[in-house]
Amino acid sequence: MKHIFLLLALSAVVASCSNKAEHVEKAFYYWKSNEYSLESEQRELDSLGVKKLYIKFFEVEKDEVLGVIPSAKTQLTIYSDQDSIKVVPTVYLRNEVFKNITHGALDSLADNINFLVSKYMNDNFGRIAKSEEYQMDCDWTLSTKDNYFYFLKKLKKISGKTLSCTLRLYPYKYPEKMGVPPVDKAMLMCYNLIDPLAKNSKNSILDVNELKAYLNTKTKYPLKLDVALPVYSWVQLYQNDHFVKVLYTNTNDIKKMLSPGKPLWYDVKKDTVINEFYLRAGDKVKIEEISTADLHKAIDALKENIQFAPDITVSLFHFDDEQISRFSHEEIKSFYTRFTE
Repeated sequence: MKHIFLLLALSAVVASCSNKAEHVEKAFYYWKSNEYSLESEQRELDSLGVKKLYIKFFEVEKDEVLGVIPSAKTQLTIYSDQDSIKVVPTVYLRNEVFKNITHGALDSLADNINFLVSKYMNDNFGRIAKSEEYQMDCDWTLSTKDNYFYFLKKLKKISGKTLSCTLRLYPYKYPEKMGVPPVDKAMLMCYNLIDPLAKNSKNSILDVNELKAYLNTKTKYPLKLDVALPVYSWVQLYQNDHFVKVLYTNTNDIKKMLSPGKPLWYDVKKDTVINEFYLRAGDKVKIEEISTADLHKAIDALKENIQFAPDITVSLFHFDDEQISRFSHEEIKSFYTRFTE
């Protein structure tokens, strides 16, 4: 009898350590502003079973002269006779937008964004199913929280849509301090955890130990949570030990021109040009990329610490042929299915 109770206790412990979802809707973020068609990529999306895209429609920034204005507008157009892709219009709002702004200006901002999103949806994606969800992407702070939340309430009311927002790990861990956004659900952004220039020895895109530190809580977040994971990489260029810029390129190709140094770091072997930028021999490069093993560890950590709803969306950031070519189709599919295992 003691053995039976012991087995039951162990089973309860194991069950409590995994909060797997029952069903995952596969999605990608689409963050390009200068592409016009998804025609060539449609086959790849279909083969992955991805039917949902969070497409950045535009960004909102504050200009000293013009005030709050939209920028980086998407040129993408999807025309399909089939409801093969579900588009979630996504708007990136810079935190500065919500500093020193009146409620009247926020009302106008919500009206303008609702109008623009609706216009883009009709003009660029008119033949596919109408969107049921809008997503707002903003890294709000304590000083902008009240204004941002006021804006979200207004947009929710006038749009009549399901409203979601992105949720960084800091406000996820400290909701009593950072507040809970007034939306229907949140997308937990599990990347960009570290200042890329602050800790040169760590991968700023995704460090699993850093992720676990933010997840070290058993308190259930008040909103339904979806999950966003990174499948991108980038190259940080340093000249004379000073950061110059970030290059987005095929990391396997650029490694052929580099000499490895300490972990994540390389030296440029000879003068070369990458993405129309001139690299000199002796320049230093930090390459940050994510492995399949790291993503699996991250997913396991999420399952151990978050009580997921039965149905969730898992979205990978972001859909770019060059970026995701480092992974096989089986690996990409595993980033979705592992949440249900």
